[in-house]
Amino acid sequence: MNQKELAILADKSLLGIINQIKDEQWDMTMPKDFPTNDPSKKSTLLEIIDYHTYDNAWIPDMLAGKTMDEAGKDKYDADLKTPANRAKSRYAETVAAAKKAIEAADDMDKTVHCSFGDFSTFDYLGHIIVFRGMRMHDIAKVIGVDANIPDELVKGLWKYIEPQAEYLRKMGVFGKKVHVPADAPLQDRLLGLTGRQL
Repeated sequence: MNQKELAILADKSLLGIINQIKDEQWDMTMPKDFPTNDPSKKSTLLEIIDYHTYDNAWIPDMLAGKTMDEAGKDKYDADLKTPANRAKSRYAETVAAAKKAIEAADDMDKTVHCSFGDFSTFDYLGHIIVFRGMRMHDIAKVIGVDANIPDELVKGLWKYIEPQAEYLRKMGVFGKKVHVPADAPLQDRLLGLTGRQL
């Protein structure tokens, strides 16, 4: 699969997990080992999903080459406060819009202006693949459903992450590497590489 196909698959796979969240789970607090960039913050499941919705909503503007200022910095702020009864449908809406924008992207070298720096479209899609792909696993574990990542997505994640894992770790994207036998299944090696316990 190419980078565009993997980004769409990652987004769709996370949606599949979100659709399995039960009504009584939205207010649950994430466990201490849930990977976030601020371990001291106690987030609810709804807050985690709302942030993904917010992040996803930006994809069409980002791929169009707009800066956040050009698009309007507060354009999607309401997505950070999506109520539980709208969380699934709103995320699905952003997945559909993102899919169209990703499919239309025709220059992998085009600059995308993220809030944390400028990146090529290829790497921006890589960020989407990693963030959605790994998070689908994390959320699935928390809500108690099948946490297996689709095989094609596992392969794509490994191919993108493995060469730059230590760089990403230094940036705080991943926790300390967890030892996994070299002959373990690829998903297990991916989880260990990204600091996740099996």
